Amino acid sequence: MCVSWLRPRSLRSEKLGQDTHAREDCPGEWREDPCVDHDAGQIASKSNQFRESIYRISIIFPPVALVHSLFNSPQPVARDRLPIKMASTSYSLKPWKPLVQKTFVFTNVNLVDVEAGVIHKNAAIKISGGRIDKVSLDGDIDAHSQSEDETRVNFRGKYLCPGLFDCHVHIIAVPGEREWQDTKSLNPTMSAYRHAYVCQQMLNRGFTTVRDCGGASLALKQSIEDGLIQGPRLFIAGPFISQTGGHGDTRGSHDHSNVECCGGGTSNFPSFICDGVPECLRATRDNIRTGSDFIKIMGGGGVCSPTDRIDNVQFTSEEIRAITTVAANSQTYVTSHAYTPQSIRQAMENGVMGIEHGNMIDVETAQLMVEKGAYLTPTLVTYTSIADKGFAGYMPAEAMAKNSEVYVAGLRGLKIAADAGVNICFGTDLLGHLGVTQLNEFVIRSQVLPPLSILQSATITPAKMMGQDKFLGQIKAGFAADMLVLDANPLDDITILARPEQHLLAVIKDGRVCMSRWSLLIEDVQRKQTHIE
Repeated sequence: MCVSWLRPRSLRSEKLGQDTHAREDCPGEWREDPCVDHDAGQIASKSNQFRESIYRISIIFPPVALVHSLFNSPQPVARDRLPIKMASTSYSLKPWKPLVQKTFVFTNVNLVDVEAGVIHKNAAIKISGGRIDKVSLDGDIDAHSQSEDETRVNFRGKYLCPGLFDCHVHIIAVPGEREWQDTKSLNPTMSAYRHAYVCQQMLNRGFTTVRDCGGASLALKQSIEDGLIQGPRLFIAGPFISQTGGHGDTRGSHDHSNVECCGGGTSNFPSFICDGVPECLRATRDNIRTGSDFIKIMGGGGVCSPTDRIDNVQFTSEEIRAITTVAANSQTYVTSHAYTPQSIRQAMENGVMGIEHGNMIDVETAQLMVEKGAYLTPTLVTYTSIADKGFAGYMPAEAMAKNSEVYVAGLRGLKIAADAGVNICFGTDLLGHLGVTQLNEFVIRSQVLPPLSILQSATITPAKMMGQDKFLGQIKAGFAADMLVLDANPLDDITILARPEQHLLAVIKDGRVCMSRWSLLIEDVQRKQTHIE
């Protein structure tokens, strides 16, 4: 509606066609003016009759004069005084979307090359539109053709490292409950409101990408992509796929309730309970239909499941082959929760390409994984955190007993896999308020692995596993502008990543400064308010 629709009019002269305030009185694009739209003549005529009636009544009954004044303001309503301004189509549809990324040129950078395992001194990097535009290893970029749209930052020898990738998280396992039983039974709506906090905290720790191994929804992934929620890039598995009595079956031994195909789990621990090939086919297809980037199965016993043992081998070969066939037909892969050599081998022999945990792996099984080109994601920090006195009482007694079985074997299994040449990814698998220890995985792995191997497990290796090795995990032209600014060299001491309050100066994701402790880089994700005074 044009402002002319709000202008005062003389009741005596106001007739359709006489009041034709020109568009130059209303600069810019505005809503249509029914007074100058001949198809709206009846609307305008009735409105004029209504004004005239109010005017006559106001002479007899003074209180109505107030209403009359609303239709006959003594001053025109200026365009810049109106409370609503039309925005561009994209922002009007999704007003929460962040502004277009800035163009940055970083100079005098110590660039961390995670592929070659070296530091390139005095490098320069240009990022624009969320991508890395140029990388120069021998000096400045466009030094003599600086644009007003560029923001140049002299790093003064600070380190620029690719953003981190945690390959095993459960965002749905939010903090706030004293016991695991309460976390997994939490009201889904209550849980969903906490997801934003969990995602923001992971991003602040330097994780610009995470792979959720069960529970996170497509809605959460899309909310992050849209900028509604600030968090890491997200790859999701959807609900777990488990056999009856498997690691994804949360029913206790005295629970005789029946679970039909593709149901099961609890309100905040969603899983598909499947027995037999047809049910496995259906569950896998449904996960892919609802947005899963990969498939997660429970191929062996687990710590927090109430009725299985760690050494259980779960699913049959036929069931696993059915799942991996559907995944392969959909151009994705299957990863399996497995601790023992037996459960790992069954997975490898039936098309599974990923193993989660793998604490009890032996040399022969590690060699089989190498032959298959499979990926192992150890999650050692979850066992140390469960055993930590500071988190006492969160896990039930039976879970604590099983945790001790896998806790001791963890570091040994990691060393066996690394020596065999297995593709190793970084994972944490922390539940509830244990998530605050996420970065401690770097410290634990440093006991048996060198810094470069650990950093590669959190950058280029998971990127390759997810088919993102030309987009994520390195600082190269054409890659996503996901990076960390550090004040120390992670190739000298990987544990600096576990002390972000001391060494992590800034987190850049998709070309935006999401978190900064450095005065030279200002956070620019949120829109700044214009000062009134």
